[in-house]
Amino acid sequence: MSEVSLDTQVQYLNGVGPHRAALLEKLGITTIEDLLWNLPRDILDFSDVRPPHELTANEPQTVRGIVRDLDGREISKNRTLSSALLDCGTDFVRGNWFNQPWMIKKLQLGQTVLFSGKPKFRMGRWEISHPHVQWLEEGDLLDGASLIVTRYRLTEGLTVQELRRIIAAGLEAVLPLVPDPLPASLRERLELPPIQQALRQVHQPETAEQFRAARHRILFDDLFEFQLGVAMRRRAWKLRSEAPVLPRTAKIDSRIRRLFPFPYTDGQNIAVKEIARDLASGVAMHRLIQADVGAGKTVIAIDAMLTAIAHGWQALLMAPTELLAAQHSRTIEDVLHASRVKRAILTGSLPPPVRKKVLEQIASGDVQLVVGTQSLIQEGVRFRNLGVAVIDEQHKFGVAQRASVSELAGEKSPHVLVMTATPIPRTLCLTQFGDLDLTLIKDRPPGRKAVITSRITGPHARRKAWQFLLDKLKSGRQLYVVCPLIGDSEEIEHGSAAAEQVYRELTTSELQGFRVGIVHGRMKRDERERTMAQFRDRELDVLVATTVVEVGVDVPNATLMVILDAERYGLSQLHQLRGRISRGSFQGYCFLFTESDSPESQSRLSVLERAADGFEVAEQDFDLRGPGDILGTRQHGALPLRFVSELKQADLLESAHTLAQELIETEEFDAPEFAPLKSRVLDRFGESMDLPRSG
Repeated sequence: MSEVSLDTQVQYLNGVGPHRAALLEKLGITTIEDLLWNLPRDILDFSDVRPPHELTANEPQTVRGIVRDLDGREISKNRTLSSALLDCGTDFVRGNWFNQPWMIKKLQLGQTVLFSGKPKFRMGRWEISHPHVQWLEEGDLLDGASLIVTRYRLTEGLTVQELRRIIAAGLEAVLPLVPDPLPASLRERLELPPIQQALRQVHQPETAEQFRAARHRILFDDLFEFQLGVAMRRRAWKLRSEAPVLPRTAKIDSRIRRLFPFPYTDGQNIAVKEIARDLASGVAMHRLIQADVGAGKTVIAIDAMLTAIAHGWQALLMAPTELLAAQHSRTIEDVLHASRVKRAILTGSLPPPVRKKVLEQIASGDVQLVVGTQSLIQEGVRFRNLGVAVIDEQHKFGVAQRASVSELAGEKSPHVLVMTATPIPRTLCLTQFGDLDLTLIKDRPPGRKAVITSRITGPHARRKAWQFLLDKLKSGRQLYVVCPLIGDSEEIEHGSAAAEQVYRELTTSELQGFRVGIVHGRMKRDERERTMAQFRDRELDVLVATTVVEVGVDVPNATLMVILDAERYGLSQLHQLRGRISRGSFQGYCFLFTESDSPESQSRLSVLERAADGFEVAEQDFDLRGPGDILGTRQHGALPLRFVSELKQADLLESAHTLAQELIETEEFDAPEFAPLKSRVLDRFGESMDLPRSG
């Protein structure tokens, strides 16, 4: 083979060629370097697989065999037993599952599997209760070469044996060329192996411990480099972001508070104090307000914007959707209806003449407060003197969009306040928003009650739930029925709830005689807003909707919610949805309808029954699903990491964040030995994070 490098196209590696290169490209592999960073998804450990005659009772062990028999039966009322018989060559081992009838549906006769658990010898045969099952795929079977077998994501036409062989060729060809960004002194302090050793051992481990140590090094690098980028961005902002000085005088404080018909909560007072300190500092504020659902973050946003306006500066509030922008605009109008503050809204649906006039008023400073969508950061928008910018539901935006807000003003940078009512776990918050100062608001306004949440499974429970809901509707309350899908699709599994279908069915059954409306993302904006207005004005009793009601809908009389196919949602999203109810003085009730009887789904949904605190919900959601599902790996705000799906290791996140923050504040980071690491961070994140090439 001719001389190759890390950026050589993978097709030129021995044994690959154009056909296999096309298959590898489907896995995101185009260069030999990509090939090396394509980590195994897991391993099979055959080092302690035992034949039945070597098993020991009540100790964790693994057996390997072929499924020869499957049996499922009811052994008593509401109690089932599912069994699988494994042919392990010299004898049989039985796996038993109580009240898990779906397990035998996952297994097929003739499959080769591993059962792991604590065996017991009963009636002349070894049995394992509730064994952990690993399905062996083609290429996982022992060939005598290794007791630790790596497994990878594959694509049709590419076998795992071929991928292992190609990766081995890549390791032999370019592994010595892989630079180690971490200085030896730092590796020794952290007890991490060199990167070349880690890449070899993650792909070709001799022991499970080797694999875990190698994988730890690679995941740490990914997180640490990102955290360094965040720390560099934060330091650069602090050094270069001269901002207007906006002190909060007693007079300004009194005038703002008088606009609201209620006193601030303790959490809101703390937030106001921290923001006031930022606004008076002369350095651009970059603060995240993370508030639980219903904690009153919009009050904080209005307060901060009015502080800027009191000093003669402009303010903006940017929301991710027109629906939410309109909701904020209405809230601001309610607060400022008697005020002389000049206000405007800027969204993509404005007619061209109206948009032109609004842009002129913003540029001249005639408009002091602007609410809008991403239209606020499009070409042609220029503020005369923007003092405070508020970005709502930040996780719907990206870092680059946040940076664009800072460029709307003139010589001085505006103060930026970021808000979210989607509770995010602490470890993920450090990663996603590590460049921001953080303020948490957990307390609710006085009189705001926690929503009573119940799982509903089976026909009998559904009938009882609907009877309860109908009684509440007759007493004057209003109901949301939330569906995860909009219309029919051949790809949607049987039984999924489509909003249009649910609307048709409910209006001729349970909700016959009630006034029912429907909203979803495919409707025209005017039609959707008209329906929402009817619901808000109590011209409708029930609103069938998709998750467009997740944020920005505030109807105090709507105290009831049904969420269909609840198992399809993440816990944080379910918590966000139920936050739409109990926004007034009446008790709210949320029913999680599910057809899933899996213990995973039932256990997950039970979290909502016992936890009213969104931060607790978020932590459990993170533990169960990881960040890719919480934030959405395809969203603008998703983490730009190679291995985002691996971020369930909170200790790794914390240590990477802490080390990056410590290192960036020392002269050590500017030493020559750290130059390769700094260069790598700039190459990976310089553009997306707007990092300076020096300083």
